[in-house]
Amino acid sequence: MAAPRLTVVGSINLDLVVQAERLPLPGETVSGARFSRVPGGKGANQALAAARLGAEVALLGCVGQDELADEALVALREEGVEKRWLVKDAPTGIALVTVDAAGETTIVVAPGANAELRPDDVSLCDAEAVLCQQEIPADAVARAAELAPRFFLNAAPARDGSAPAAELTIVNRLELEALGERPGLVCFTLGAEGAVLLEDGREVARAAPPAVEAVDGTAAGDAFTACLVVSLLEGRPRGESLRRACAAGALAASRFGAQTSLPTAEEVDALL
Repeated sequence: MAAPRLTVVGSINLDLVVQAERLPLPGETVSGARFSRVPGGKGANQALAAARLGAEVALLGCVGQDELADEALVALREEGVEKRWLVKDAPTGIALVTVDAAGETTIVVAPGANAELRPDDVSLCDAEAVLCQQEIPADAVARAAELAPRFFLNAAPARDGSAPAAELTIVNRLELEALGERPGLVCFTLGAEGAVLLEDGREVARAAPPAVEAVDGTAAGDAFTACLVVSLLEGRPRGESLRRACAAGALAASRFGAQTSLPTAEEVDALL
């Protein structure tokens, strides 16, 4: 089948990651951790994941005029993601990530240049399908939805207020509570229990992830989202698409880091 074409409009970050035996309690210091710098950002993660899964991908986002931008973009350039990103007079986005021995994470994001993406910056040219997340301003997401021939939304992280209609909306429990009821196709992710596809509130597919040893869940949701969208764009049935997405998320959770964890299509199919 021909490779699907996907434009991702989203964030580009550099993740500053600490691996600790456990997450600290409020006010507590936990020592003996390991530190790494890993490219990340939900937009960049999903763009890179889609490219590794076989799609032709372009990424529209923002980085700063600083040395962090090169680190944040290195994997995208190596994987052949088309450059649509802009350079803004602001620092490149940073995510502070703590990962415990069980793969659980806490993440705090300083958006930096990501917050500077304006509706006028959103030019989709010959885009066939567009995927957005919510680490960029809401008005930029709304503009992408307005221009996109086909629009997919991963409504993460959760934020108050409405979100534009989408062909598919992907949410976890917190994000669904913030967003409220959504018409059309909604994917409700359940973590280790898998995911459910709902159409106008009615379940149409359900899948559970393969068993893996959890290492780092930072980009599991991004791998899941990219695989679900790419699989649907390839014309696969909904049930098969959801199973592949669960496998992609599980593979990412079994590896360290954000973009370093993202699987290829061959790895996903081998796990099923």
